[in-house]
Amino acid sequence: MQDLVAPALGTLALVAVGGYLLGSIPFGVILTRLGGAGDVRSIGSGNIGATNVLRTGRKDLAFATLILDAGKGAVALLIARHLFNSEVAGAIAGGAAFLGHLFPVWLGFKGGKGVATFFGLLIAAAWPLGLMAGATWILTAALFRISSLGALVASAAAIVYALLPVPALGLPVAQPVLVLAIFTAALIWVRHHENIARLLKGAEPRIGAKKA
Repeated sequence: MQDLVAPALGTLALVAVGGYLLGSIPFGVILTRLGGAGDVRSIGSGNIGATNVLRTGRKDLAFATLILDAGKGAVALLIARHLFNSEVAGAIAGGAAFLGHLFPVWLGFKGGKGVATFFGLLIAAAWPLGLMAGATWILTAALFRISSLGALVASAAAIVYALLPVPALGLPVAQPVLVLAIFTAALIWVRHHENIARLLKGAEPRIGAKKA
């Protein structure tokens, strides 16, 4: 089990900066430009995530964006946890990477909504928790055909899953992982405020629906 004692504050500050810089890499922008698909920020919703990259018509670029956005959060957490043998350091690095994706300094602090990075973080922090949250997204999206609803339900459900008394699956999770799940889920809901407004009005686009 990883040490729950936090390293020195100076070390944690460096961990946070490193995690933020890694998380702030805008893979959606980089890949669409290198792939000749233009600037993803001028397409669809203007979001830099995989869902909007898909609107370029390039499934390969969308898939690569999905994997890289998930991976950067996971890598930040795993490196910090391994180097300092600390769940606290891992959670701080992961949380900072999540903030980097949402508010990247390179793009004027206008980034993505963090769903892929959220799942990457959870899988790295406690893989059963990540898989359960991912399954919740899939089930919700399949039932209602609304991607944003799946993200909102899955992020909220992850907090509940993190508290389940199932030792065989490593649950409940360590406190730093629980705090990370709560922190990232809260930010996902904040970043989806426009989607929530459309959901309440019944105007949120469904998966596969063509725009008028």
